[in-house]
Amino acid sequence: MDMPAPSPAILARKGAIVDRLRAMLPPGHVIDDPAETRAYECDALTAYRCPPLCVVLPTSTEEVSAVMRLCHEERVPVVPRGAGTSLAGGSLPTADAVVLGVARMTRVLETSYEDRVIRVQTGRTNLSVSMEVEAEGFFYAPDPSSQLACAIAGNIAMNSGGAHCLKYGVTTNNLLGATVVLMDGTVVEICGPEAEALGLDLLGVVCGSEGQLGVVTEAWLRILPRPEGARPVMIAFDANETAGACVSAVIRAGLLPVAVEFMDRPCIVACEAFAKAGYPDCEALLIVEVEGSEAEIADQLSRITEIARTFQPLEIREARDSAEAARIWLGRKSAFGAMGQMADYICLDGTIPVSQLAPVLGRIGELAESYGLRVANVFHAGDGNMHPLILYDANAGEIDKAEALGADILRLCVEMGGCLTGEHGVGVEKRDLMETQFRADDLEAQMRVKDAFDPDWLLNPAKVFPLHVSASRRAAE
Repeated sequence: MDMPAPSPAILARKGAIVDRLRAMLPPGHVIDDPAETRAYECDALTAYRCPPLCVVLPTSTEEVSAVMRLCHEERVPVVPRGAGTSLAGGSLPTADAVVLGVARMTRVLETSYEDRVIRVQTGRTNLSVSMEVEAEGFFYAPDPSSQLACAIAGNIAMNSGGAHCLKYGVTTNNLLGATVVLMDGTVVEICGPEAEALGLDLLGVVCGSEGQLGVVTEAWLRILPRPEGARPVMIAFDANETAGACVSAVIRAGLLPVAVEFMDRPCIVACEAFAKAGYPDCEALLIVEVEGSEAEIADQLSRITEIARTFQPLEIREARDSAEAARIWLGRKSAFGAMGQMADYICLDGTIPVSQLAPVLGRIGELAESYGLRVANVFHAGDGNMHPLILYDANAGEIDKAEALGADILRLCVEMGGCLTGEHGVGVEKRDLMETQFRADDLEAQMRVKDAFDPDWLLNPAKVFPLHVSASRRAAE
């Protein structure tokens, strides 16, 4: 993966830059020891690593602003970092960059159950937001599989979703306002808990901007009353394509489950060995969850299982109690960890129209066979957010082959009417595929937005935009 060469001038000034940062932050909030910065040299896309110049861990918006002003003055690149769970290399440093982590910014700043909002510092983990309000019968809807660890900052940067995004939407549908620190240290308040602001949708621009525009330090989030009840049903099939066709039929019928999750045989086997969820022996498994009153749940499940039976499933198993429901979800939530015990893998997140699930699954299988690699599929089938896991052996030098297969799968998603990313972001993983989805004038419009927020292009360098596109454009200015 190509990355720009570090600035010799910045590397030569490292000692002075670190000293200035230490002078403005409390003791222990600046890390430059090579042994300690190793924890920050990559995110969850571990195939690519680079030690940063140093790491800063501020605890407030004011401290973030001070760090940004200094880095702007010194012309030092800044790489914002949440919890480091990005699967797209979104927080991969360069050797001349300061990693600005928000992991120590975890306070709850304000909560209003009447207005159904909560304001938090963005280092707070996703799951802990729901834990903060659950005693009052509320929850925060976006639920990435990494929700135990991932930070709200990263969720906003990548516009993360999760298993329940089919009904509740992704981060942008649950984000009401943000405090953003620009590269020059300017603090900007965008929207808030009140009615939607008029004019430009700056909040929509910031959400999903992958740290290219500013550092989000505080966020107003929508919290929702917990539903009266919820219940999942497992539906087993003898072919991936049949399961995909069933999902399309459910959505086409106008039903809106809270979640529709898909797992294929390699993933089922791994998850069953790991979580002992009692999954059936089958080629493909759907987990469909509905919620509401008991009458609503019964009605929705009846209609869904009626549709499923037209596809001749091997088994339909409805959760009988909360314990069985928890076991069903434990298997799905354990998927990525379980697969990691089998092999090295790359996890993609291209999206496709739901109507194209069956043909795309078939084509992924053909592509995998042509490369001599295995692919396990586990994903949010209800909204077409694919998560093919490409299994490979890093010790056997298969990483290049795995990446080539991944690129072909992502091109397939775009070809079928989808896009390169559903929730992981572009980062460095898909950076050089952006021209597959976007024309030159599309990329130019996006880069002009970058210019407006970060004229010197110091924030999160070498992400999102193909290097040859951004380099040639910058040289022409």
